Amino acid sequence: MNREVGLLSVVAPMYEEEDTVDPFVERVEAALGDLDYELILVNDGSKDRTRDAMAAAAARDPRIKIVSLARNFGHQPALTAGLEHATGDVIVMIDGDLQDPPEVIPEMLARWREGIDVVYAVRQQRLGETAFKRITARGFYKTFRRLTGLDLAVESGDFRLMDRKALNALLAMPERNRFLRGMTVWIGFSQMAVPFVRQERHAGVTKYPLRKMLRFSFDAITSFSSRPLQWATFLGFFFSLVAFLAIPLTVIARYANIFERGVPTTIIVVLLLGGIQLITLGIIGEYVGRIYDEVKHRPLYVVGERINFKEPADR
Repeated sequence: MNREVGLLSVVAPMYEEEDTVDPFVERVEAALGDLDYELILVNDGSKDRTRDAMAAAAARDPRIKIVSLARNFGHQPALTAGLEHATGDVIVMIDGDLQDPPEVIPEMLARWREGIDVVYAVRQQRLGETAFKRITARGFYKTFRRLTGLDLAVESGDFRLMDRKALNALLAMPERNRFLRGMTVWIGFSQMAVPFVRQERHAGVTKYPLRKMLRFSFDAITSFSSRPLQWATFLGFFFSLVAFLAIPLTVIARYANIFERGVPTTIIVVLLLGGIQLITLGIIGEYVGRIYDEVKHRPLYVVGERINFKEPADR
């Protein structure tokens, strides 16, 4: 099979990246050359001059299209907004901070031309990142694969190319707590990896500190697996067993006059049962919270402004 690209859509969300907009646009233009493409930049409610830098780039080149969200909705909703506005028969999603090099896109297109529907980029190196982040990231991917059964490649991110039919299947999934790299694996189709070296940030600072990374990781796992709920059940049985085995110790302590009467028993019962209840209630609460988010049926994002679109895209 040797397919040819009609229109290529490149989607890049940005949040407070005013110094990166122009270099990113220039590198995308250089990487794609004479290809017919549209570059959809999504402003995720930036408070700096990111929107102005995007608008200036769009004024110079009509191929650059801007979707400005009404506020900051987060990386995954912003990326979804760009995907829903894309009109190409091949779509690339890429972060706009230049850590994902646009120069890899032609190689991804070559795999698509060979008949691969989803081409995902896998990091061989992470330049400028701490050992702690590299280790925890690798641990997350392994945990995710074990819990969900999805073959999500270690060191793969949101940087990936999708055929239109694969994107349509992805956009048909309506959930709010989105983990797009996992969703693209779940839909199936033929998939292949392309290696690359993840670069240091061109400018600015990361928008994903440890707190957000932990939240994102938990959202990813609970979106694709109910095993934490099963773990809560097993945890209850385990600590109940520990409490049962501790009964002889309390009897020995009682007759050896090590503690005051009733103190060991009370401590064990309170700590074990209290810990079990708090852990299990917390896990159940996380899932109930996601049900609450889904049943409200609020839009995933709100568009404040569109630039260089002929007409408002249907949502």
